[in-house]
This record gives sequence, structure tokens and C-alpha cells, in this order.
Amino acid sequence: ACMLCRRAEADPDMCGEKLEKGGLCAHVFCMFFATLLPRQEMDRVGLMGFLPRDLLIAVRRAAQKYCCVCGQSGATIMCSVPECDRWFHLPCAKEGGCVNLYVTPFSSFCPEHRPEQEVEVTPEPDTICSICLEPVEDRMTFTTLVCPMCIRAWFHRDCIQGQAMSAGLLCLKCPLCRDSETFLVDLFLLGIRIPFRLPTWEDNDAFAELGVRHGQCNARDCLYPGGREEAEEEGPWQLLLCSSCAAEGTHRRCSGLRNSTDRWECDTCA
Repeated sequence: ACMLCRRAEADPDMCGEKLEKGGLCAHVFCMFFATLLPRQEMDRVGLMGFLPRDLLIAVRRAAQKYCCVCGQSGATIMCSVPECDRWFHLPCAKEGGCVNLYVTPFSSFCPEHRPEQEVEVTPEPDTICSICLEPVEDRMTFTTLVCPMCIRAWFHRDCIQGQAMSAGLLCLKCPLCRDSETFLVDLFLLGIRIPFRLPTWEDNDAFAELGVRHGQCNARDCLYPGGREEAEEEGPWQLLLCSSCAAEGTHRRCSGLRNSTDRWECDTCA
């Protein structure tokens, strides 16, 4: 289990990767958000720059702090508002309506002091989430957010968080007005984690096949001795692709085309 939140399993989108080294074990963001836990400039020391002795001090301190959400001891995160003395575990934050800002200096806020959207607007009756298409609440709450630019795109917090994890900082935009700058700043300030990376839909060359040129003859009867997937550079056995869709091809001779013909359309496009 993570020595800071005491969870063996936790939402990786909120708590980050779990690191283990030299008998120490902690989630990345449990360390970043832990109150009074210093980090060294060199990432290679300790766990991403957090020294063993400092982690153990944080654990001992947390033994005397009780989470304002679950009521259990071991809370390592204190509300950043100076006069507030509420503490909580990072995995408890969403359930309890706490907000953590995933940007330096990694501030945290209890439900009473969490940042709220400044726009003054309420959703029209039967307004749906622009992502899951399910109804949203009839007012702006912790779980219901709106795009600050167009004020027409409404979201569930969980839906926009999932979209942010998928799209990443480089591709996340309001799905209606396509604004990114104001939209992203607002989401950061509301505690939405937006990773700085390419979108997940580009992982493992997921769309690589879209750049592959069609390479076989789709004529009803292919006459080429080498087969449908073979062709020559020119002449009657050159493969022509449909000039409209490029999704089907034919050898010139298989479709009765002259050697001088350089354009052809498949039956569907024709």
C-alpha cells in the first residue's frame, strides 16, 4: 500500500503511478500534494526527489491527522487556506468534494474553501452533458461544470476528467466552441488533471492503417497471374485506385482499361 494514503489500489488518474524503491511505496501525487513534504531538485534521489526520511516524517505527522472525509487517521494533505485545519487523504478528495490543483505549487482545498467557477449561469431544462449525453444537474455544483467561453457546453466532472486524461494538454478543447486556452485554465483551477502528453488515441500507432495505400485488385475476376495483391509499375498490370475513394483498385486489364487510361472509378463511386 502507499505509505501516504494507505491504499493499495487507488484511482491512477487522481493519485498517479505507484512507485516502489528501497522498501518505500507511494503514489506520485500523494507525495506532491502531501503538506510539508519537501522535494529535492534531483529526481533520482529517493522517490522522484522525495527523501526516505522526509517521507517517514510525513507518515508520523499524518498519524495524528484525521481525514475530514472518511474520518480515519493518516491524512497527509491539509487545506491550503491558512486559517483552515482540515486534512484529507488524496483518494478521499473526489468523494468528499475536495479539490487538488495539478499544477505547481500543487495546492489543495477542502469542500468549504475549494475554488468555484466564476460564470453566473444555470443550465436550461433538460440540459445534457456534452460528453456522455446524460442529464446534468439543474445548477452548477461540484459535479457539474460549464465551458467558461461559450457557456453552452455542460459536463459532469467525471466526464471532463476522463476526456482530459484521454486527450491530454495538447488536444483538449471545449467540444462545442473548440476554445482551448480559457477552457484549459478554468479546468486547471477547478482541479481537473490534464496530463502533458499526446492523446491516448495516438498510442501504439492506432491510426497507422489510415496512411496505408490500398494495394489489391478488386475486380470480380482478377486476371493477373501473380494474384490480386501483386501489380507492375506500368502497363496493363498496373494497379489503379479509384479516383474518388481510393478504397478499391483494379489492374487495367482486369477492368478492360487501355494502357493510356490513368483514371478509374469503382462501381460504388461511379
